[in-house]
Amino acid sequence: MKINIKLLTNKGKGLRNLTKQSTAYIYLSPTLILMILLLVLPITMVIGYSFFDNVIINKNPIFIGLENYIKVLTDKDFMVAIKNTTFFVCISVIAHLVLGMFFATLLNTSYLGKKIKAFFRVIYVLPWMFTAAVIAILWKMMLNPNGVINYLLQVFNFTSTNIAWLSSRSVALIAVTIINIWAGYPFYMISILAGLQGIPKDLYEASSIDGANAIKQFLFITIPQLKPILISLITLDFVWTIQQFALIWMTTGGGPINATETLSTYIYKQGFSSFQYSQASASAVIVLLVCTIIAVFYAKQQKARS
Repeated sequence: MKINIKLLTNKGKGLRNLTKQSTAYIYLSPTLILMILLLVLPITMVIGYSFFDNVIINKNPIFIGLENYIKVLTDKDFMVAIKNTTFFVCISVIAHLVLGMFFATLLNTSYLGKKIKAFFRVIYVLPWMFTAAVIAILWKMMLNPNGVINYLLQVFNFTSTNIAWLSSRSVALIAVTIINIWAGYPFYMISILAGLQGIPKDLYEASSIDGANAIKQFLFITIPQLKPILISLITLDFVWTIQQFALIWMTTGGGPINATETLSTYIYKQGFSSFQYSQASASAVIVLLVCTIIAVFYAKQQKARS
C-alpha cells in the first residue's frame, strides 16, 4: 500500500508539472504561431528561393545551388550598393552617437531650468515622431534647388549657385545620410539621457574632491557607466540603418545613377523592377547573415550585462 501511495503521489506531481508546462505553452501559442507564420516561414522561403532559378515566375524552378550568390557577388551594382551602405551606416551611427550624447548631456545639465529643459526635449525629439513619408517630403522641399537650404547657404555666402542636393551624384548620398542622421538621433538622445539620470551623483562629487575635471569625469565615469547602453544602441542602430529603405526610396529612389543605391533598394529593384526574385532572395540572405552576426553579438552583450 505504501508503494502504491508513493507511486500515485509521484504520478500526481508529474501530472501537475505537465499541466503547468502545457498551460504556459497554451498562453504562448498565439505568439508562437504568429512568429512561425510571419517570421520563420518567410525567412525559410526566401532562403529556399535563393537556391533556385526563376522562382515565382516559373512553376517548375530549377535548382542551381550557389549560382545566384555568385551572380550577386559579381554584380557591379551590388558592389556599389555595399559601398554606399557602408558609408551610409557608418556615418549615420557615428553621428547619431555624437549628437545623441551631446544633446542628452545638454538636457541633463543643472544649469538649465525645468521649463527650458522640457521645451528643448520636445524640440529635439520631434524628428523621432515624424513618419518616413513626412520626413522625406519635408527634406525634399528643403533640399530643392530653390529651397530654404540653398537660400541660407547663399545668404551666408557659402555658395553662389543652387545645389541640386538629391539629384547630383556627388552630394546625393551625403544629403540622404544627413536626413537619416536628423531622423534618428532622438532615439540615442532619449536613451542616453535616461542612462545619465541613473548615474549616482556621488561618483561625480567624489571625483571632483579628488581633483578630476569635467573631461576626466566624462571619460572615466560617464562613459563606463553608459557602456552597456551605448553598445545596445550602436548594435540596434546598425541593424536598423542597414535595413533603411523607405527614407532612401522616397527621396532619391537609389539614384541618380545608383549614387544612393543601398542594399535595401538594390534588393527591392532586383525583386520588383527586374523580377529577379531568386537573386533578390540571395541578396536578402546575405544581409540576413550580416544582421544575424550582429544580433548574436548583441545577445552576448545582453547576457554578459545581466
